[in-house]
Amino acid sequence: MVWDRPLTDAADEEARGEDRATLGNADPALKGEVSGATGVGANAAPLVYDGLVVSGITGVGYGLHLDAPRPGAPLGAVIGVAGRYGRPGFMAAFDARTGEPVWKFDVTVPDWEGSYSEATAYGVPLHRDVAAEKAAAAEHKDAWKYGGGSIWHAPAYDPERGLLFFGVGNPSPQSAGESRPGDNLHTSSLVAVDAKTGKLRWAFQQTPHDLWGYDVASPPSLFDVEVDGRKIAAVGQASKLGWYFVHERETGRLLYKSEPFSPQQNMFRAPTPEGITIAPGVAGGVNWSPASVDPAAGVAYVAAMHWPAVYRASTLPAEGGKPEVRYFNIEPVTSGTYGLLTAIDLKAGGRLLWQTKTPEPLIGGVLATAGGLVFSGEGGGDFSAFDAKDGAKLWSFNAGAGVNAPPIAYKAGGKDFVAVAAGGSQIWGFRQGGAVIAFGLPD
Repeated sequence: MVWDRPLTDAADEEARGEDRATLGNADPALKGEVSGATGVGANAAPLVYDGLVVSGITGVGYGLHLDAPRPGAPLGAVIGVAGRYGRPGFMAAFDARTGEPVWKFDVTVPDWEGSYSEATAYGVPLHRDVAAEKAAAAEHKDAWKYGGGSIWHAPAYDPERGLLFFGVGNPSPQSAGESRPGDNLHTSSLVAVDAKTGKLRWAFQQTPHDLWGYDVASPPSLFDVEVDGRKIAAVGQASKLGWYFVHERETGRLLYKSEPFSPQQNMFRAPTPEGITIAPGVAGGVNWSPASVDPAAGVAYVAAMHWPAVYRASTLPAEGGKPEVRYFNIEPVTSGTYGLLTAIDLKAGGRLLWQTKTPEPLIGGVLATAGGLVFSGEGGGDFSAFDAKDGAKLWSFNAGAGVNAPPIAYKAGGKDFVAVAAGGSQIWGFRQGGAVIAFGLPD
């Protein structure tokens, strides 16, 4: 080992968190056992460039995850409770030779309330009670210190401009907004920072005051587009919201968003005691699944899903000297779900070229090749090749476990290969395995 550097101090994280497992065990209406734990992790591979190693942290969105009542079934629900839990997410750079810290970008900032936006930056109403949020602002002035914002993927690096681009997760606590008034900058955002210093260059918040778990989870892609006859260096991101966003790399200006690639229903609506069905649900849209861009054709390919969720506001009655607790339950529906593999025309402002519907929600990623093929896997085990022009399925192989990882293409011994991991996923209820499988053309 050359060096070993902790991203955070474990004792400090334990002191700053709070154990909320009692909520899940106290209310039988939640129908599940608590899974996981509050705490920091690092889910993405680090990025190495120009003598630096860059890594972000996860686990700071602070939602209480409940297991489904059936063994092997996908995630049962996400529970949010207002309060002070944990810390802000961050992206940090270390010296590649020594491991010494070089810079750190903290997601949340003291003035994270922002402008109390009543609509998104792209004009969709947020249905917020801004007056109530402003009235509570003084009581929760330090909420940014516990603000969340996990980073689920490695950044995209633009060496010409010296910029890193990455998405940021939901604010803390998840789903419960009373203890974090305001827009909660820079959570649920696409962010650009200076690659040498970590200083913020720009941030585009897809979902101000996020109550729905709309992390910016899928990694961005870098490409050029032509807008009004001018070639622009762009960054694109496939969102949980069901739109593909395209920005000017230098400034973050939104050039356009695509037509919706997954159904949308009751977007940005507040929870009700009876429960309101929202789509996309907490899973997306596009979850963490990487998109693929064919720069020559000017087409982006995204793996998405239709998996609505019921968002409900509930109350745990006062009992045994403990006060009443208001909490929020986001529960994915258990039927009518499916996947959507979509081609998006980057030359025509995000027009959808084609869509192919799959039986299982798509969690994994897409690979587009210069040979006119698009590869993607499904939870049922099928790994398939589609025609890049029209989405027709051309070939399929069942891997015996869920193919929930992005495929890669490579060359060895003068031959082309495509490889993918078939590991399945417990959280999505897909059969688990442990294989990496490579495919090639016959000799």
